[in-house]
Amino acid sequence: MHSSSLLTSTFFFFCSSHRTPIRGEVQASARALYQLDYGHVGVPWHIREAVEVTAGQEAKHFVTLVEALSFGKQDEGTMAPALCCGICVVTSAVFFCLVTAPCSSQSLVPADPMSKLKLKRGSPKEEFPSLERNYTCMARVLDLHMYTRQFNRATESGVIFDDIIRPGLEDPGSCTGPITVGCVAGDAQSYILFCDFFDRIIEAYHSYKVSTNAIQESDFNYDNLKGGDDFDRAYAESCEVSVARCVEDYCFPSHCSRGERRQLLTLAKKVLDQVSEEFPGKLYSIEDLNQETQDKGIIMDGPPASLIKTGVGRDWPDARALWVSEDGTLAVWVNMEDHLRLVSSRADANIQEAFTTVCLGVLKMEALYKKLRHPFIWKPHLGWVVSSPAEVGTGLKASVTVSLVHLVGHKHLDDILDRLRLRMETGHLPGTFKISNQPTIGLTEVELTQLVVDGVKLLIRMEKRLKNKGGIDDLVPTQK
Repeated sequence: MHSSSLLTSTFFFFCSSHRTPIRGEVQASARALYQLDYGHVGVPWHIREAVEVTAGQEAKHFVTLVEALSFGKQDEGTMAPALCCGICVVTSAVFFCLVTAPCSSQSLVPADPMSKLKLKRGSPKEEFPSLERNYTCMARVLDLHMYTRQFNRATESGVIFDDIIRPGLEDPGSCTGPITVGCVAGDAQSYILFCDFFDRIIEAYHSYKVSTNAIQESDFNYDNLKGGDDFDRAYAESCEVSVARCVEDYCFPSHCSRGERRQLLTLAKKVLDQVSEEFPGKLYSIEDLNQETQDKGIIMDGPPASLIKTGVGRDWPDARALWVSEDGTLAVWVNMEDHLRLVSSRADANIQEAFTTVCLGVLKMEALYKKLRHPFIWKPHLGWVVSSPAEVGTGLKASVTVSLVHLVGHKHLDDILDRLRLRMETGHLPGTFKISNQPTIGLTEVELTQLVVDGVKLLIRMEKRLKNKGGIDDLVPTQK
């Protein structure tokens, strides 16, 4: 049914039933509608604010319900449909509040999760955080108006906006280092309820405009990757490919309870036991990591500082685990930054093999989780949904560690990396740098890995030119 027809039918059902014995069924229908997350809000904010002023909290929450329906986000030149839709929402919501006002014993709309929290807070202006010397994407996007709009919202699991921006307040980043997003989702619903914030974060970080008309494609056909096994080993030292996944119906690690975390570990054990039948491996709890895994370069003395700052390190090391294949080519982290993270690292810089390993592993695990009726979270307009907006879309990070002694000092390096859509971080050894894909959305897994393969080859060519006192202007790409 088209969303506008569904909205009309729902309002009619609400308004005609507010004094009938089937109130419980009406409330159940409203709750089911509220949980839909098909799209983004198409109602302009001045319309929403008019509803809040005119009709009060009941109508405000009903508009939040309406936002869960698939109106589709409107661009500036196509506001007329959204405006008409918004007027209908206002009129119906106000009428809904008026006709149900006498019946105060039980509301027809789902209870606002925010009303259950009973937080002792000041006004949005009093609570607005200090963003001075904060270099994250969050600080670029957030202002008082944005903060005010998000302030009185909470997901069904109790995630509020302050939970989402806390990572950027704990770690404000650096003016010289790579930019970070400075925020994290507490559950999958966060991306819907706080969509106007997260969409702008994704656009700022990935240079990708989220649209309900665009569907994120996925491609794990590793045979489509060209090259990656032929880097110049005098420059390319090692590589790593990782893929993050989160499981449907569970909060993300920054917000999940101990019970949820333990249930996720139980699920992972069932899946990894079956994975081990085809790809032999062993599951270790964090407490049990010993000399055997240290020999494979895996050491975990305590929670990384980044996990402590984001709240992911709570109750450490309870229900955290690591599965490692016998040949050491694949590792699966459980309950770290995300529910699952598959990692393939190679000392020979053969990113083609690393990508193949991850593809085989994630496809196998995806099928097994589906069989257990706990699929990975996927949304058409966002792709694979994970806790950090820096990794939504594919959840994939492909990196190659290379030696770039001469190129690192070039005055146009930042512009070159921006045009190649690559990210550079300092490696463990002097003169080495980890080159990885900046975006994770808007391209498929194969295309993102190809981006890194082609980009690293070009950077190595530039490094050789500079080493021989040559120029690189003709090698600089003209655009992204």
